[in-house]
This record gives sequence, structure tokens and C-alpha cells, in this order.
Amino acid sequence: MNKPGEIRMLVLGLIRDGDRIFVSEGYDPTKQSTFYRALGGGVEFGETSRAALEREFQEEIQAELTNIRYLGCIENLFMFNGRQGHEVIQLYQCDFADPKFYQLESLIFSESANHKHRALWIDIYRFKSSELRLVPEIFFDYL
Repeated sequence: MNKPGEIRMLVLGLIRDGDRIFVSEGYDPTKQSTFYRALGGGVEFGETSRAALEREFQEEIQAELTNIRYLGCIENLFMFNGRQGHEVIQLYQCDFADPKFYQLESLIFSESANHKHRALWIDIYRFKSSELRLVPEIFFDYL
């Protein structure tokens, strides 16, 4: 989460396998609700968004990416844990280089020492039916 009044530059990787996408699970304690979004992370100063995408997947889940294709830019204004957030997302479509990632049920990864997350494959219809919440909602335009 960014500091108050700060716009965060993010990169996310949309990985699709048939009718399912690879997402990480998040939880908003204020809303007491679970949400899902594509994996990725912050772009560091002096780093391209594409380089950041590859670095983030390597750091978080030790995955190499292939077939990386730029999709577009999303501006996202949101509330998380009772605070206003503002992020600019560079969105890429990509595939896992190693086929083992397509066989996974789920995996746990650490974003930092005290932040553990679960990443998993979820059928797109579960988001489109509103059973599960995918963020940001404009993400649907790319599915």
C-alpha cells in the first residue's frame, strides 16, 4: 500500500490458461472481504515496467515468463483498509515458461517478511458471476 497522497506505479501480469487466470488473493480487514488480482508489483525508479514484471515474478514465485505482450495502462482509484489508494498499472499478458506452474493448485509466497499471500488458478466465470471479486474491475475488459 502506498503512503497517503502518493500515486503508486504498478505492473501486473495477466496469465490465462483456457478459462482460468492466475491471481493472488488479498483481504481487506475494513470491508472484511477477500479479493483477487493478477500478480505483479511496484516498478522501481529507473526500471521499465516490463523488467519489473519479470523481476516481481522471479522474486515472488521464482517463475520465468514468456510471450510477454503489453496490453495497456489502467488508472485505479480505490479504498483499501479504510484508506484511499491511487495506482497506475501497466498491464501485460504473459505465459509461464515452465509448464509446472499450470499444474499447481495454489502456492504461498511472501511479498515481505510479514505479508504472506496465496496465488492460485481461478475460473473466470467465478469472477464474471460476482461469486468472487476481481480488482480492479476494469480488468474484465482484458478477459
